[in-house]
Amino acid sequence: MALSVSTDCILPNLQSRLGFVHHDGQHSSSGSRNILHLQNAPKSPGSLSFSLSVRASEFEPHIAVQSRGRSSSQTAAVRHLTGSVVRAHGLRFAVVVARFNEIVTKPLLEGALGTFKNYSVQDEDIDVVWVPGSFEIGVVAARLGKSGKYHAILCIGAVIRGDTTHYDAVANSAASGVLSAGLDSGVPCIFGVLTCDDMDQALNRAGGKSGNKGAEAALTAIEMASLFEHHLK
Repeated sequence: MALSVSTDCILPNLQSRLGFVHHDGQHSSSGSRNILHLQNAPKSPGSLSFSLSVRASEFEPHIAVQSRGRSSSQTAAVRHLTGSVVRAHGLRFAVVVARFNEIVTKPLLEGALGTFKNYSVQDEDIDVVWVPGSFEIGVVAARLGKSGKYHAILCIGAVIRGDTTHYDAVANSAASGVLSAGLDSGVPCIFGVLTCDDMDQALNRAGGKSGNKGAEAALTAIEMASLFEHHLK
């Protein structure tokens, strides 16, 4: 059974909020799904027609603008920008490595270089810069970032807790230094510095049972370099 109702008595407040200008029209309801459809036929170019779907107590307006007999619907799309680890060709990287605790930092570097190779980064596009310790990483990363030669800087080091507060000073300084280098240069600087309570923890994260954090950091460097190069230039 179909029901015909004048549009004057259907949701006047909603019509007002939508900016609907009343013309002669009908509102009909049919079927068991309890869906109402309101349709106004345009009488002149630029007229506004809309259909209103009502299910239970929810209202979903669908608006289409008609101009010169042609209709066009506009939908806003959200853009999602991400870096790609498979678009590494042509990207250049610098790796800053601390010599202190080399028994840890060298395997981290090897893991990073292995990842770069696996993701098609050419050897000639990688420069490795050695520094005395993790404290010195930040200033070198900043200089490399400002040189304009690299798409990302990977920072590798290992700070292991000892009997004094020296650990806290170096660990905090290394982290803030790498962060500042990235912010100041505008080039992604990746924090691949281990901060561990003992040597076992460090070795486990340098190719041991906890994986290789150098390899993981290199993957982050590729993704960030790709993001900046392809989307954020």
